[in-house]
Amino acid sequence: MSFFPPRAFRFSSLALLSLMLMPVQAQEASAQAAPASLESTFQDLDYRYVGPSRGGRVTAVAGHRAHPHTFYMGSTGGGVWKTSDAGQTWTNISDGFFETASIGSIDVADSNPDIIYVGTGSDGLRSNVIIGRGLYKSTDAGKTWTHMGLRKTGQIGAVVVHPTNPDIVWVAAQGSPFGPNPDRGVYKSVDGGTTWQHVLHVSDRTGAIDLELNPANSDEVYAALWHAERKPWTIISGDDGSENGIYVSHDAGATWTRSMKGLPTDLIGKIDFAVTPADASRIYALVEARPEVEGLYRSNDHGESWQLVSNEGFLMTRPFYYTNVDADPVDADRVYVNNLGFHRSDDGGKTWVRISTPHGDNHDMWINPDDTDLYIQANDGGVNVTLDGGRTWSPQDNQATAELYSADVDDRFPYWIYSGQQDNSTIRVPSNPAGSRAGGYQAYWEAVGGCETGPVVPKPGDPDIVYANCKGQFGVYNDRTGQERSYYVGAWNLYSRNPAELPYRFQRVVPIEVSPHDPETVYHGSQYVHRTRNAGQDWETISPDLTAFRPERQMVSGGPITRDGTGEEHYSTLYVIEESPLEPGVIWTGANDGPVHVTRDGGATWVDVTPGDMPPEGRINSLDPSPHTPGVAYLAAYRYLLNDFTPYFYRTADYGKTWTRIATGIPADHPARILRVDPEVPGLLYAGTDYGVWVSMDDGASWQTFQFDLPVTPITDMRLVHGDLVLSTMGRGFWVMDDLSPVREWAGAHRTARLQMDAFQAEPHLFAPAPAVRGRWGARGGRPEEPEYAPPGARIDYRLPEGFTGRVTLEVHDAAGTLVGSFEGEAAAPASEEQGMRQPPRPAPRGSDLDTTPGVHRFVWDMRHEGPDYGNGRTGRGPMAVPGDYTLTLRAGAVERTQVLTIVPDPRLEGVSQADMEVQLAFNQKMVTLISEAYALQDRVEKALEALPEGADARKELTAIAEALENSDTDSYATPMMLNQMGYLYGMTSGADQHPGGEAEKRYMELKSELQDLQARFEAVAK
Repeated sequence: MSFFPPRAFRFSSLALLSLMLMPVQAQEASAQAAPASLESTFQDLDYRYVGPSRGGRVTAVAGHRAHPHTFYMGSTGGGVWKTSDAGQTWTNISDGFFETASIGSIDVADSNPDIIYVGTGSDGLRSNVIIGRGLYKSTDAGKTWTHMGLRKTGQIGAVVVHPTNPDIVWVAAQGSPFGPNPDRGVYKSVDGGTTWQHVLHVSDRTGAIDLELNPANSDEVYAALWHAERKPWTIISGDDGSENGIYVSHDAGATWTRSMKGLPTDLIGKIDFAVTPADASRIYALVEARPEVEGLYRSNDHGESWQLVSNEGFLMTRPFYYTNVDADPVDADRVYVNNLGFHRSDDGGKTWVRISTPHGDNHDMWINPDDTDLYIQANDGGVNVTLDGGRTWSPQDNQATAELYSADVDDRFPYWIYSGQQDNSTIRVPSNPAGSRAGGYQAYWEAVGGCETGPVVPKPGDPDIVYANCKGQFGVYNDRTGQERSYYVGAWNLYSRNPAELPYRFQRVVPIEVSPHDPETVYHGSQYVHRTRNAGQDWETISPDLTAFRPERQMVSGGPITRDGTGEEHYSTLYVIEESPLEPGVIWTGANDGPVHVTRDGGATWVDVTPGDMPPEGRINSLDPSPHTPGVAYLAAYRYLLNDFTPYFYRTADYGKTWTRIATGIPADHPARILRVDPEVPGLLYAGTDYGVWVSMDDGASWQTFQFDLPVTPITDMRLVHGDLVLSTMGRGFWVMDDLSPVREWAGAHRTARLQMDAFQAEPHLFAPAPAVRGRWGARGGRPEEPEYAPPGARIDYRLPEGFTGRVTLEVHDAAGTLVGSFEGEAAAPASEEQGMRQPPRPAPRGSDLDTTPGVHRFVWDMRHEGPDYGNGRTGRGPMAVPGDYTLTLRAGAVERTQVLTIVPDPRLEGVSQADMEVQLAFNQKMVTLISEAYALQDRVEKALEALPEGADARKELTAIAEALENSDTDSYATPMMLNQMGYLYGMTSGADQHPGGEAEKRYMELKSELQDLQARFEAVAK
């Protein structure tokens, strides 16, 4: 249920007139006109980050001994971040520079802490891995960055800078994680990354995953080569020993020797190194191999030979994902392994202790060589810094790097946004402040059943009930009791099974669709569509197998060495189920192995409607049936897990019989993630890719970027709700763009009539505003991890054409024609004045913030009448306007435009009527007048005192009047006097939506009488 009253999309009167007068042929021709750039036109639009503050996966960290509390972290989908206070706060430093948010390695030059190299593309190859786009360099400690090439190297596992010459840099390039490519192996630059030499290349399938320099001889280089490949149905890690292994160069990369003495010679997989200045001859190598010969190896002779020192199983859990070893720079026998747990050995790897970290699933660390108890450590919950060797850690709930799989939205006010957060739990956050509960910068986030993968879908009409998923396990979470009822279809544990052996195949991310026609009807997907009408207690299967189910793709994931049984790679499962909002029983499905199906009879019959020109085995990531026209639907599919980065966006107008690919304008290497149709304007589409947001105003015929200030990161889902655009991302949490009404009007006019677009561009224009909620929450935002909350207010959008000159004013009148507010193109300077503790507030004047530059501007009216006049141009906060219709009048030069703005009450409001709010307004307007009169009297008294000579007879009386008006500035606990008492009463009656009450009226009459007495005393003296 929407919190706004139903309304049709509203064009301006000019738009309606031009549409009626325009011939049909002209309307059709206008649809082909090139769209104006929305980002350049709507420069005041932006996205708000709304949480969560809980960190996401980090696989790369770095620091420098010269700045012991400064560290860098590289998130797997959130870019590069920096702290200068040992992890208490973090700031992103890659936004606006990096083409991808996936980070593989960071190295700060030992010889110059301002020089930083970052290799993109995380080396933790789980199914949501994001490909890299090369190497970046900063020469000013991360303030600015330059791309230094190697764009096709995919995942960069290591960047190593020469210890004394920062222009010499080495790169271990894994290559594409999804298929063969030639840009793999070891690269070297001797000119700071301007040019590169490909100094070690084995094959198009085997790349370099790690690289180290001998601390005492930087011409001695150690490289680990690894054959790894991520498929939708499995993860490949390792080979038969023919290419994988350790390679050593003694001549700075000119020649290489394969160093395998003492290492496994058959199956060998991922390898990670550690070297230490404490013993330059020693190298540690963590090696994936057969269980009996897998583990930590050590060389004491510069890599000439190796011996297995520990094959404890906890050192090598899921090697493709973890495998990280680090050596203490002072004590050669102290070595750390990051894995599922975080482990330390003090005897060269023979025995181990586990160190507790704030989050499991550990990946990387950097140790300060001057204080080895000071280090940073990375895991799936973010990063944490220790100053005492791991006894205590910095927090992880201060990092805006959450990886979210989806977005669902409930129907309360403010609405909450739901998802599964990778390697944490499910989560929901409010789109704006949810009330008086203390949320802090954690943004009120809550877990709501299910687990990290989600989705979690609130029940329409009852957001305390959430349909939840955990890797195929269906649950019903009740927030009133805190309990989750479990109703798993089939009740088979999916871990470590060949999916072909399971009666029901589920992926980690499983579709849950609540029927838009019946909140009790819920659809759930394995390879079949399942339906429940009693919250999961009973399930019926309403489809055949709707996947491609290629037998050769069915297997236990992982090989040729390590099995990976988490269910991430279960293939041939449904990935999306959507029911038409217009036609009950019209249900669309998409599988993670390619097929698209539709039923038009509630599941009795199904038709394969897969687009004929789409290559096979793509993951159907979203289907969006049109809310405007039956039979129209939109599709987004990606094949990047098959090494195909083409954006596959499609539209059908005949229930899938034919499809049109609609990706013109979107770069050819931006994989499609999500496609949504605007619920109000036909043909207005929003798309999300691995690198951002796009918009189309012509039903997908062309696209333009809709990124604004959104950081580059994969867009995993979109929802259009209550006039807003809601996004989930794989690495930067949730974002909201408030109030799309001007975009909708612009797009609607462009689509229907070129004449309207000409009018938009030729003359000033006032857009039809969306209804405004009369709210009282506070705005907030500041630290990077904090959610940004929008203040309550009416968003008023207007456009000024190119070349406009002249004055711009905006007036707001109520239904009776009374002027409520007036604003101009020049803002007033705020007043600055010290105030005593118990003095009434003296806010700065309400500046008139109308922008007079060309383009579309957004002015937020606070929905308040004029406040008290404190004199000298200072005004206070006025009472709130009551719900109702208001006329907006924009005057720009000689042009005048009007629109109607509707203010609606807060839908959560209880026990307060329209009449109560009208009485409150009338009372507070009386208070505004009373307070203004009191300050005017104070001003007259002060001026009279200034004019009187010392010792004048009237001075004593005037001083007494002044002291009766305002308490002393010198005493913080002075008795509150009249001005303070008036402010006290005004605050009591204006802080909430309420009837003022009888005591307020009595107190008002007392204060009014006291003021009249002081006024009379002043007049007597003034004579």
